[in-house]
Amino acid sequence: MNLYRIMGRNYKILMLVLVLAFASCSFASKTFEDNDKDKLLIQLITYVLEEGHFDPKDMNDEFSKGVFEDYLQQLDPFKRYFYESDIKEFKAFETEIDDQLKAYDLTFFNLTHDRLIKRIEESKVIYSEILESPFDFSKDETFNAEYEELSYVKSRADLKERWRQQLKFSTIANYDDVVSEQEKDKMNDPSAVVKSNLEIEKEARDATKSSLDELYDYIEDRQRKDWFSVFINAVVEEFDPHTFYFAPEDKDRFDVAMSGSYEGIGARLQKKMDNIRVSEIISGGSAWRQNKLEVGDIILKVRQENEEEAINVVGMRLDDAIKFIKGPKGTNVILTLKKVDGTIEDLSIPRDIIELEEVYAKSSKVEKEGKIFGVINLPKFYVDFQDYSKRNAASDIKKEVERLKAEGMEGLVLDLRSNGGGSLQTVVDMAGLFIKDGPIVQVRTTGEPKEVLKDKDKSIVWDGPLVILVNELSASASEILAAAMQDYKRAIIIGSKQTYGKGTVQNVLDLNRMVRNNTNGDMGALKFTTQKFYRINGGSTQLEGVKSDVIVVDRYSYIDVGEKDQENPLPWDKIEPVEYSVWGNYFDYDNAIKKSNERMRNNDQLKLIDENAQWVKKIRDKRDYSLNYETYKFNLDRNEEEAKRFDKLKDYKTNLTFQSLPYEEDLMKKDTILKEKRKRWHESLSQDVYMEEALNVLNDLKTAYEIKKVASIKD
Repeated sequence: MNLYRIMGRNYKILMLVLVLAFASCSFASKTFEDNDKDKLLIQLITYVLEEGHFDPKDMNDEFSKGVFEDYLQQLDPFKRYFYESDIKEFKAFETEIDDQLKAYDLTFFNLTHDRLIKRIEESKVIYSEILESPFDFSKDETFNAEYEELSYVKSRADLKERWRQQLKFSTIANYDDVVSEQEKDKMNDPSAVVKSNLEIEKEARDATKSSLDELYDYIEDRQRKDWFSVFINAVVEEFDPHTFYFAPEDKDRFDVAMSGSYEGIGARLQKKMDNIRVSEIISGGSAWRQNKLEVGDIILKVRQENEEEAINVVGMRLDDAIKFIKGPKGTNVILTLKKVDGTIEDLSIPRDIIELEEVYAKSSKVEKEGKIFGVINLPKFYVDFQDYSKRNAASDIKKEVERLKAEGMEGLVLDLRSNGGGSLQTVVDMAGLFIKDGPIVQVRTTGEPKEVLKDKDKSIVWDGPLVILVNELSASASEILAAAMQDYKRAIIIGSKQTYGKGTVQNVLDLNRMVRNNTNGDMGALKFTTQKFYRINGGSTQLEGVKSDVIVVDRYSYIDVGEKDQENPLPWDKIEPVEYSVWGNYFDYDNAIKKSNERMRNNDQLKLIDENAQWVKKIRDKRDYSLNYETYKFNLDRNEEEAKRFDKLKDYKTNLTFQSLPYEEDLMKKDTILKEKRKRWHESLSQDVYMEEALNVLNDLKTAYEIKKVASIKD
């Protein structure tokens, strides 16, 4: 849920300041005789935040206490590793972390890291001991899942008891799964062998053990640098919830997420125990086109085409293995595979640009009462930070609008639900598609005059009726676009009471550029808040978000998911508005909003969604669970019975039929995976009460406009 700026004027100023500062302070690898990368990283990050953050914090005792609390919570959220004595020992540093950061002192981190590794090793013994013995599900006892309220244990016996309760809670769920599965099997085949309660308990306990073994396999894969990243992020997140340190591998993933593409073979991988398996073949990628790699294949070795020796990846960290598999477009990688059928073979796969299709905008057309309307879904405001001229959200939306216009579109729904944001430049360019020209958003940097980002292109790609769908998870760039269109009275916003409420801008700084003669290895990157943005009417979306013109309930209505529910958010404020001209309103937005609100009040589906949202909150807020199976099953059955009244939500159908555009129909003739994805999307749209209402609003706007047009001709 972040907003990022392309490296523009303000970023260049910041870079210049930092480069000059680092030159004068001689931040080079030779600064430390022991070549300690962690100390250098602290030096870099604390300096950047002090000099470049929008709202720099005083690193004092209060700051230190916040880091202390958040860091320990992240290390041991279930309070099943550390003892009370450990915390007392750590407590001596509670107000010293700020001083240690300034001195590049790693004493506190080293202490907590070494102790954590020791306690994790001890916990492996504890959970293995507990899971050797059966659980008694006839005993009356209660498990409290409110981990934050738990105190730290005083002894190994107390710790073992805590683990026992948590493991019993996990196992009772597995136990019920086995019981339910057996009941189904018996219904389908009366002669099916029935397991005893002891056998079922053993199977459930083994499942719990297997899950934990996999978790600990992942934990043991983590290196000191991974845990140090946790500590660094506990520090930087005290500044605000969107400031974040990316370790090198995390930065790579961030770049892929933002651009929607990477260079590789086009397969998603997962590690299970020591094996790296293929979990998905990405549609359109080189592995998909080659059609030889299969889901379930295990990768044993990786060899580069210009090298003779293969690297064994069995037992290797997944991130490390991926580094060997990815590579530049046009090169090949040779994988030694254990195929699904058990055979071993070498497969040479070409690397190419892999586009993650689910990240990109997609469109559909639908007919309603003789009118053709367009729907565009935008998952995020994607961009290639290295080259803005490459595929980005604004250029893709423009293409989809033009394609829809060619199909005779008379109104457009832009679906920004759950769109967490992205590039600032793309949202400015996108807003310009719907207005002649003018300001889109105001941006303020501490100590500098505000900057007004404008659409300077007088051309309009779409001047017809426009509805924007949002929800509580529409954030950042989504909020800028919705706010601008609302302020211009250019679109009707339909959705939650308010959007997420993130009104800040982040820059991503490659820390390697700050170090001369670096021999420490990749330092990663820092994403930090440098600016706040404001609506053209002067108001901030920070915390308050964008208020919808037509408010509809949804599943998030009673759940805390917004910026205001995060730790350390920046405050709301406002600045002077800028001059702008409201859209020449030849669409009767006010009447359309009034009619829509009336429909919403009387919509039975929305009433049921509201009841369901309240019920979900009640279930989520539950903290005490019985570990007696009869009581556990009774409560589970009661919940399932209550849930049945919401089954009708899935049965909701509209009379709307959604279709892909001709260019995509051609693609689907060759791509069955894309065809299936679009089929599912269209089916979900035909069951979507919010989309149905958005189209109703478009229909009202278009109908009212046509009536007005006919009347003016008669006059």
